[in-house]
Amino acid sequence: MPKTRQSGKWFVVVNIYAASKKAGKKWRRAKEMLENHGVECEYALTGKTGTAESLTRQACAQGYRRFIAVGGDGTVHDVLNGIMRFVEAPDPVAGAGDFTLGVIPMGSGNDWIKSLGIKKKIKSAVSVIVAGKTGRQDVVRVRCSAAASDSAAESVSYMVNVGGIGIDAKVCSIVNHDKKQGKRGKLLYVMALLQSIRERVPSRIKVVCDGEIVYEGNYLSIAFGVGRYSGGGMRQTPAAVLDDALVDMTLIPDIPLMRIARELPRLFTGTFLKVKELVVSKSSHVEVVPLESSDLVEVDGEVVGHSPAVVEVVEGQINVLVP
Repeated sequence: MPKTRQSGKWFVVVNIYAASKKAGKKWRRAKEMLENHGVECEYALTGKTGTAESLTRQACAQGYRRFIAVGGDGTVHDVLNGIMRFVEAPDPVAGAGDFTLGVIPMGSGNDWIKSLGIKKKIKSAVSVIVAGKTGRQDVVRVRCSAAASDSAAESVSYMVNVGGIGIDAKVCSIVNHDKKQGKRGKLLYVMALLQSIRERVPSRIKVVCDGEIVYEGNYLSIAFGVGRYSGGGMRQTPAAVLDDALVDMTLIPDIPLMRIARELPRLFTGTFLKVKELVVSKSSHVEVVPLESSDLVEVDGEVVGHSPAVVEVVEGQINVLVP
């Protein structure tokens, strides 16, 4: 691919609504730091749903190949999806490996950076960008129904961290609603989890991993990820590896409420997989088929549709900035 004037310049997407709408002010500090270190970048401000994705895709078409998401996991998700929709468009002119993704974290969860080892402080995140060290990580494509009543209408999303179906997605739906009401803090995830467990309605599904049926029956929640953290620090896929070309899946069957309450702390200690009832797998392709009602699907904390869903590792890895 021929280089353009933009190939070596960073395109920065700034979510001004992140950090309780303080991201704009924090970005000015980060921008000054980057300029003092001679980091060349172009930036765009966003705050409306979907704008970050479209801005990123436009920048890809203009020749930009290095991107920084300024915001939380939702902003990272949007920037990634802008890149991948450009990469997977008909007659693509670039692959995932031609792109580099970095982050200046300013969200309430900031879960993806935990697996990368990036600290939340602005100065630390800027130093990672200045150093320019990169690693490679998998990108996962998630295909699901765009609406519960229309399985023919497909939604396609991409992720670099953790997604889920059932209670996992219900938690994201509640948290995102609360954030729109101006609420903030990691406690939002815990309260949403407790509410979702109280209101749980088990449904029957079939799960197929790399062509093999691994579960059929009632379930409460499924998490699938290449990252280890989600929901403000919960560890539903604590053994996931960012670059092993596999998706870790953790399925919670329909188990008694008291059993759930007893094991709940393990979500935050990295020992969740010790719960014997869980169904776990590592595979490159996961298919979730509802046998009764359809459930919500979330990707990197964003609700993207309903089951049925197909989760698969994309061919080729993206470059990511690492400490």
